Amino acid sequence: QGFKGFLGGQYDFKNLEGNIFKRFYLSQFGYADITLDGGYIFGKVPYPLLALPHANQTYGYQLQSYNLMNFLEFANDHYVSLMGDYYLNGFLFNKIPLLKKLKLREVVEGKVLWGGLRNENNPAMNPNQMLFPTTNGLQSTFAMSRVPYVEGGFGIMNIFKIVRIDYIHRFTYLNNPEIAKNGIRVLIVPGF
Repeated sequence: QGFKGFLGGQYDFKNLEGNIFKRFYLSQFGYADITLDGGYIFGKVPYPLLALPHANQTYGYQLQSYNLMNFLEFANDHYVSLMGDYYLNGFLFNKIPLLKKLKLREVVEGKVLWGGLRNENNPAMNPNQMLFPTTNGLQSTFAMSRVPYVEGGFGIMNIFKIVRIDYIHRFTYLNNPEIAKNGIRVLIVPGF
């Protein structure tokens, strides 16, 4: 909740967010972790107070981030997100003798973000709003269209018992400037 005039606040708005996580066990087929997230901002706010998706421009894989999205690439005042990781626990790799001996594990992931920006919060529709930032003279922050942001990939886990390597592909918003369409990301977590 933002209160205009309270402790120097300049905006009166409400931000409602919710998050649900569930692990589904699939017997010998492994398990899946699914996260559903959503939010809605009531009121007129400048872009720094909008919902800015968790982006990742590093080579490290982040479970709850969009790993091929640029920082500040999208700004939303309402959104729904679905993220899923399906851990096969060796269901495929255990059928290949060398991979079975190495105890490698496979994972498939997908992330979808659908969001939007009402005209009152969109600088392209409301000239009184703070403009989105630019990079090298090009617009680098966008309002999402009716098309969701989608990325997905697959990975190999349990490398040296602590390393996970993922190949990720971006499926939508491929014309945005200076984006990565594919990437290799690494996660180091002891105790897979």
